[in-house]
Amino acid sequence: MERFRTFDFRKHMPSVTFTLLAVALIAGAGAITVYLGLYNIAADAPHNRLTYSVIETFREKSIAARSGSIAVPADLAAPARIASGAGLYTEMCSGCHLAPGMEKTEMSQGLYPQAPVLFKGSERSAAEQFWIIKHGIKMTAMPAWGKTHDDRLIWDMVAFVRKLPGLSPAQYQAITQNAPMDHDAMMKGMTEAEGASQKPSGAGEHAGH
Repeated sequence: MERFRTFDFRKHMPSVTFTLLAVALIAGAGAITVYLGLYNIAADAPHNRLTYSVIETFREKSIAARSGSIAVPADLAAPARIASGAGLYTEMCSGCHLAPGMEKTEMSQGLYPQAPVLFKGSERSAAEQFWIIKHGIKMTAMPAWGKTHDDRLIWDMVAFVRKLPGLSPAQYQAITQNAPMDHDAMMKGMTEAEGASQKPSGAGEHAGH
């Protein structure tokens, strides 16, 4: 114990000068890598293990921090939501994330990082799924569907994605064929409804004057 008390840690710690020099060298190496184009950004050249680990940590921490306060609708498991989400998923998501009984598409094979195959299951919470669908993820080809879809439709997609892993190919076909309307019709209906709600009060009364 006495030996521990008399141990001089300062003699065994790197000096401030050495630490600053090491940081400068690392930063310089990084700058050279960037400006000389040494890092291959091609989608068919996977990240090395260290790079992937850093990116994965950034992604997971960012999603967790931003989705933690999202309130999940009480009717998320409602059949109407699932049916609506089925039609949206088929048209917007299945090309990358696939579906039960569906072969890999040209799109899904060319993505890097690979899009998760959602019918095989996911450990993400409903709030995380909502945040990802709404805001997208940079440099993954995952779009921010919140630019064109309201929260209600995004929750419908979440509802279906959470139902998806338990579906057989036949069940998937049945539920998507019985979806309320196709995506184009749904978006047209939303646009018309928004236009009607934004129309100034009394505009129709003076249309003929």
